[in-house]
Amino acid sequence: MKLSRRDALKLGGTFAAAMAVGGTAEAAEATPKATAADSQAPLPTPKGPRVVVVGGGWSGLSMAKYTKLFAPTAEVVLVEQRDVFISCPVSNMWLVDKVDLEFITHDYYQAAQHHGYSYFHAAATGVDKANNTLHTTRGDIAYDYLVLAPGIDYDYSFWTDDPAVENRLRQEYPAAFRPGSEHMTLKRKIHNFKGGTFLLTVPGGNYRCLPAPYERACLIADYFKHNGIKGKVLLLDENNDITIKAHGFHTAFEELYKEYIVYEPNAVIEAIDLDKKQVKTEFDTFAFDDASFYPHVRGGRLLEVCGVAKDTVYNRLEGDIDPMTYEVRGHPNIYVTGDARPTGFSKSGNTSLSEGQNVAKMLAAKINKQAPLKWMSPVTLCISAVSAFPEHGIFIHSEYAYNPKHKQFEFATPVTDEHWKGKEGLENAQNIYGWAKACYIDMFGAAKS
Repeated sequence: MKLSRRDALKLGGTFAAAMAVGGTAEAAEATPKATAADSQAPLPTPKGPRVVVVGGGWSGLSMAKYTKLFAPTAEVVLVEQRDVFISCPVSNMWLVDKVDLEFITHDYYQAAQHHGYSYFHAAATGVDKANNTLHTTRGDIAYDYLVLAPGIDYDYSFWTDDPAVENRLRQEYPAAFRPGSEHMTLKRKIHNFKGGTFLLTVPGGNYRCLPAPYERACLIADYFKHNGIKGKVLLLDENNDITIKAHGFHTAFEELYKEYIVYEPNAVIEAIDLDKKQVKTEFDTFAFDDASFYPHVRGGRLLEVCGVAKDTVYNRLEGDIDPMTYEVRGHPNIYVTGDARPTGFSKSGNTSLSEGQNVAKMLAAKINKQAPLKWMSPVTLCISAVSAFPEHGIFIHSEYAYNPKHKQFEFATPVTDEHWKGKEGLENAQNIYGWAKACYIDMFGAAKS
């Protein structure tokens, strides 16, 4: 039976609400001070099997919660070097002042206390796989099972091998797809922009949140339009077309932002001159006044440090796992989940959240000495805003299926609504907030007053 747009939205909301009842951690300010490598972390002796989850993003939070829920005898420890969670999903709306920072900021201690696991504030530095020990900046943690959910890192090697240029790109023109200071820098750029050309890029490969660069282009253009800023968004897309929700974004570009967005597909960057503020592609040279460069992505570097990474058809150095079990090859007590997985699933919040629940069920079955569970599809429910003044949106809801002929996972039974005009477009945009609140309740346990 084919799902309608309304049914899919209802299903997605019910899914998140139902879950609510029941990274290498990303770079952070205030990383705890390192201790001697041979010291033990200040954690109580576990009374049951210990599951250590590294990375407090959407996947890690889901894994910690649901492993404890489905295997109550397990001692679950979430290792994360940030002391506060900032959501990447919905952050584009924050860039243009449609939500405040409090809406996307949440408390790791609240999540741990509500769901009955431990939050350990530290950075993971390596793994002794032979002795089942995780090394952190606050001491070693022995584990029975280890889950690595390090998210993404950026891969600037497609553009430059000069560390100085990469450093300037990271600091002066951050991508803002790893939440925190990058987003704050980009918001300041948008709000201080006086006019001219604002450059954005779309990478190739399976990058974090396929529709997000196009949504961001729309919202920045709408901000310029709403505030009378004489600027254009130049969107250089390495792909030959918009990668997802193409009809919705193309019509928004043409009907809402004809004077504000210049879209250039097949724009593979060959050289960047930051002093002249120019970008060269195979056929053209583009000038810009300010920019945010989104490079290719790769698996979080902790995977490489721990020796559990490999190059994949999608990106460099993602998890070397059995895609049906998420177990690291040769080390069945180590798992890799979330955006560092080597499959073509969407690198998005809802995908990681639902996947975490599925993998936690498989891990819990092992802990509980039950029969192994079969692979279960994660769910991608993604609502993108195409305007903010007023708000209009488009969405996709899909699961995945394995194609044995092509030996890869593909979208299965997708439901989309790319018509952003009128009542349905307004409803789609409003559902962004309801979806986000349900997901935050799922991960952290209670809605903010």
